[in-house]
Amino acid sequence: MFEFKQYLGFLLFLGIFLTGFWLMLFLVNFVFYWVGGALWEGFKEKRNRKNNE
Repeated sequence: MFEFKQYLGFLLFLGIFLTGFWLMLFLVNFVFYWVGGALWEGFKEKRNRKNNE
């Protein structure tokens, strides 16, 4: 069975791992949102420019 030091080490590892996982998930979603929004705005500008001509 686990000793107390191993238990604390495991909890520390789990905490760091889960923090990194959720941070990575948030940042990847933020990047996709940013890139998708930029592409969408560019598409709308091109469409408006084409309609105004």
